[in-house]
Amino acid sequence: MKILIAIGSKDFSKPTLNLGMKVAQAFNAKTTIIGVGVKISEFSSQLVELAHDQMESWDFDPPGVDVLEWAFNYLSRNKLIDVTQLETGFPKNRLIEDGEDRKMVYLSGTVCEDVNLILRNGDIISELRDEVQYGKYDVTILGKSGKRNMSHDLLQYINSSVLIVNSYDNQKFDKILLPLNDADDMMKVSKYAIRVAMALNVGIDIFTVLNKKSLNMGKSYNMNRVMKLIRRSGVQFTHEEKEGEIVDQIIKKADKNKIIVMKASSMSPIKRYFKGSIPLSVMKACDVPILIVK
Repeated sequence: MKILIAIGSKDFSKPTLNLGMKVAQAFNAKTTIIGVGVKISEFSSQLVELAHDQMESWDFDPPGVDVLEWAFNYLSRNKLIDVTQLETGFPKNRLIEDGEDRKMVYLSGTVCEDVNLILRNGDIISELRDEVQYGKYDVTILGKSGKRNMSHDLLQYINSSVLIVNSYDNQKFDKILLPLNDADDMMKVSKYAIRVAMALNVGIDIFTVLNKKSLNMGKSYNMNRVMKLIRRSGVQFTHEEKEGEIVDQIIKKADKNKIIVMKASSMSPIKRYFKGSIPLSVMKACDVPILIVK
């Protein structure tokens, strides 16, 4: 598995990096931490290149390097990378140009396969989208944006599955909350939930919100397939059904010790804009981490 952890300011990215590295460790995933700095103009780029040759005397860095340095210090302090060969701290001199507006530091991880730091400069949504396409990541992990359009665009334009960290204070999770309705594509999200549950050694709460038409229909063929799959994996699970409005019921069911795993909306972008997306509505209303599987 390949995981991309997107960090922003040093003041608000600690929960994202904390949970992101726990997930990476659980899966022994190839992990890349990305910071997106402001776009450098052509004139400024020339200054940066000039300063780069005299970095030690000028102490001048491209925008965003300070965030990568903060991430490096966090990883080093928590012994998540091997720093035995890096005696002088963050290796600015090892920022390798790896394409236009993309710089990388290769590090050796201690708890997962690889840990790399990447700096891009430009529009955050465009740069994250390009990085996901370039690196073919399975999951992108990022913090909750206070701007509705930012969250909407990130979910819409990033091709990988997305884990929105929301509020996370190093708590231990006890269950995966898996909201499911009767849909043909419920197997993929269920497989993701099983992988997360096995990695974190927790059980799964399957949660189905019923409407009046489905109240007396019993378990569907698809739901029986999901339960059989989970049973074969050895993960403990329960299945609860509730009548009501789906977003409200999921919010009531979620608590701070759960991770929500749910499938992305299958509606077209136009319908999502006018009707709203259930995953996006849940993400906005809940403070718990939510993995949206595409």
